Amino acid sequence: MQRFKAGDEVYARPDKDRIGAFADLIAVNEADLSIKPKALTMEQAASLPLVGLTAWQALIEKAHLAKGQKVLIHAGSGGVGTVAIQLAKHVGAFVATTTGTANVDWVKGLGVDVVIDYRKDDFEKILADYDVVINSLDAHTLSKSLRVLKPGGQLISISGPPDPDFAKQLGLSWFLRLVTRLLSYRIRKQAKRLKVSYSFLFMRASGDQLRQITALVDSGVIRPVVDRIFPFESIREAMAYVDTGRAKGKVVVKMR
Repeated sequence: MQRFKAGDEVYARPDKDRIGAFADLIAVNEADLSIKPKALTMEQAASLPLVGLTAWQALIEKAHLAKGQKVLIHAGSGGVGTVAIQLAKHVGAFVATTTGTANVDWVKGLGVDVVIDYRKDDFEKILADYDVVINSLDAHTLSKSLRVLKPGGQLISISGPPDPDFAKQLGLSWFLRLVTRLLSYRIRKQAKRLKVSYSFLFMRASGDQLRQITALVDSGVIRPVVDRIFPFESIREAMAYVDTGRAKGKVVVKMR
């Protein structure tokens, strides 16, 4: 059964086996597609699937974040951070985030309850008894994040290391399962000692979840944050700008 017709304005994050969106044309399974939010331009819509699905799968699907819970979302001015903050506030959670000095006031505008300037303060010494932490930063931050969780809390990382459940989900060979077990052994051991849990999230394509995100965008709950739009011919410059680490939200490449 076909869900779409010629001329429909759609958006998607291609499946892991179809990655490669810097192209004039790409074949995408219709199950991964959704009609784009009505109020958004194609460029604004393009900024959402990767970060929107990541935030949804981390907070809603994996963490089961609920009203009144406390969540720390690292890198609040980044692509995932900006959407995750808005989604967590919609759920009714108390939200803390980390960001640089230049972005503190800007991130507060997203509705964050506590902003930690990582250039001045150590989040580990300020935050405590959190239910969930979403990590997208380095191994040092990952380890420190365990200590702001209360017993039973969840640390979910989108930057690794991969864990055995991830290997099982992908159907990896016994050898690669062993490798992922070894890669995450230290952080899982630390988590167990503190009576919290660690898991790795690798976002998957989902048209059904995108439709739920679309509804939140159309109702004004979530707004995309686009830092800059580059023409297709300037992909190299776009990637160089992303590498500076100074982008707020997403950087988009416009096809035509």
